[in-house]
Amino acid sequence: MRITVFGATGPTGRRLTEQALAAGHQVTAVSRRVDALPLRAGLTVAAVDVADAAAVAAAVAGSGAVVSTVGVPPTRERVTVYSDGVRNILAGMEQHGVKRLMAVSSSVADPNWRPSGEHFFNLVMDPLVNRKVAKTAHDDMRRMEALMGESGLDWTVVRPGGLFEHEEVTDYELGEDSVDGLYTARTDLAAAMLSQLEEPRFVRKAMGVATRDVKMSIPKLIWRQAKAEKAAGK
Repeated sequence: MRITVFGATGPTGRRLTEQALAAGHQVTAVSRRVDALPLRAGLTVAAVDVADAAAVAAAVAGSGAVVSTVGVPPTRERVTVYSDGVRNILAGMEQHGVKRLMAVSSSVADPNWRPSGEHFFNLVMDPLVNRKVAKTAHDDMRRMEALMGESGLDWTVVRPGGLFEHEEVTDYELGEDSVDGLYTARTDLAAAMLSQLEEPRFVRKAMGVATRDVKMSIPKLIWRQAKAEKAAGK
């Protein structure tokens, strides 16, 4: 299958692109920074901004499925990249007759998500970070989800927990709307999306993804993220 991946140079997009190529798929990797992707068999790159409707439509032409891993760091400023991007992706898919879409959102978008046993997160981190510092991003994720829900395409909203780097795919858990778990490895997130691209279970639904086999904590998550950013030269 030819899969078009938006946000392909981001941490999740890279994992998804690598796993898709390893599985024998053809990948069109879409990003504003395609020079960060080494060329290899099966990979086509497209330097596209998701705000450019015409370029987005051209990128999805001929695809069997489209995946959006577009994201931005937490900010208090207004965020529109999720909704603007998926609006253009939906229009391009409808123009070219592409039906299957998966887009990464967040478990925070599920108003009923409160991971069991995570009292510090539920009482401190979630109100402070998700509902304030990252509120504008999560608000835009909800707008993105609404746009997908209004479309006639075979969409799936993908809701991970707190994302972290882990090299191997684990025995991750999937569930409708969200999963009762706080953390999701990006390798598991990518594997989950690839596994469900041609499956009907979560078509026109939200899919939660959680990692169980790697023990994570909020301090450990912060430390891992800082280590990954240092290794990437950020």
